[in-house]
Amino acid sequence: MKKLVVTGVDGNFGSVVATEIQKLVPKEQLIFTAPRIEKLKQYADAGIECRDADFNSQANLEAAFRGAEKVLLISMPFVGEKRRKAQKNAVEACVAAGVSQVLYTSVLSAGNPLNPSIENVDHGYTEALIQNSGLDYVILRNSLFAESFITDYTRAVASGEQAIEKNMGEGRVWFISRKDAALAATCALASNLLHRAVLNINGCEPLTYGDFLAVGNQVTGNDIHYVKKTDEELYEYFDSIGVPRNTDGDFSKSPIKATSEGMVTFGTTVREGYLDMATSDFSSVCGRLPISVKEMFADADNYQLGDRHPTE
Repeated sequence: MKKLVVTGVDGNFGSVVATEIQKLVPKEQLIFTAPRIEKLKQYADAGIECRDADFNSQANLEAAFRGAEKVLLISMPFVGEKRRKAQKNAVEACVAAGVSQVLYTSVLSAGNPLNPSIENVDHGYTEALIQNSGLDYVILRNSLFAESFITDYTRAVASGEQAIEKNMGEGRVWFISRKDAALAATCALASNLLHRAVLNINGCEPLTYGDFLAVGNQVTGNDIHYVKKTDEELYEYFDSIGVPRNTDGDFSKSPIKATSEGMVTFGTTVREGYLDMATSDFSSVCGRLPISVKEMFADADNYQLGDRHPTE
């Protein structure tokens, strides 16, 4: 029987995939993994095969992937050498375990070496590993998740702030819901038609950050303004409110569960136009249009960033 592996089902993205894939594939064909086996109890109780997956150990991953035809590799939530090493372990384990196809959640423009995002280094590196491994593959290059920005908007309103500072200039983003990105990964995993494919997973419309706030204000009745900042000014602001620069920092007192390096360099990426690309790959894979930013703001409680999962 052909088996499909979903990694990181204890995380925000992976938990959505875990729910959606059961609608498309018999549970007998599924293997769910997480770094800690106790996080998988609900799935084991439902009759799904569960395995622990330690991304620091290639041997452990090889055992976790053994017998699988496909593996959905959800990118690690940390950034830098640690992530590159973990994801290299995963790719090499797929090869050693005899996996046929790996699906990887990347970011838009990851193949562009001039993309200034700090995240781009890790994603471009992992994409290259996969494409040179001999494995069949599907690369899912996701646009920015709207949940991150809706959560920041909600935080600003709750704090009584009048404005939000960003370095995105007038660059445009096709914001995608993380739930829709997870659905695209699910549909790609269940499909037998995708081979050596690179898909750009975008939302339904291009918005500047000013446009994004205007939609939020219209839906919620609030009045949050956009203050444009330089990269250095934004770093200074995040430092002042205790946001860690990288994923090794302390998030316990941070009002934002994301790193300033990630946010600032993604802002630069947006400002310089790297994320402004119109594609229909989401609809081609999922058979419907992605949910709009307006719809997400109208149901904002269900489109929040959620807790970080640093061991995912």
